[in-house]
Amino acid sequence: MASYPAVRDVSGANVVAFPGKKPLQIGFERLELRRIMDLYGRMVAAGMWRDYAMNFEKDAASFSAFRRTSERPQFLIEKRPSRRGKQGMWTLFGESGQVLKRGHEVGNVLVPLERKLLKVVEG
Repeated sequence: MASYPAVRDVSGANVVAFPGKKPLQIGFERLELRRIMDLYGRMVAAGMWRDYAMNFEKDAASFSAFRRTSERPQFLIEKRPSRRGKQGMWTLFGESGQVLKRGHEVGNVLVPLERKLLKVVEG
């Protein structure tokens, strides 16, 4: 039985696939996931989030953040490489499914969430 080498999909994640076929699933690169998990940790420390879920499909990878496990996700961060040349492959969705931000870089898409962590300090 032949062993096929790992190939890179458009996101750069290693995925095993048959030659000439699309990748089996889309994933996050290490630096992208580090950026998302860093934000998640700060939101947990601030008491805003308590749980998360990740979903990896053949067309998109997503990260959902929850206030409580039994609720709908408060925010959903989606990576869809097929939109790379259009509006950007990163999308931030709100709780009711509205698009809050799109972009080509994960850092730019996370800015609205990071703004929630800023606090005014009187001097």
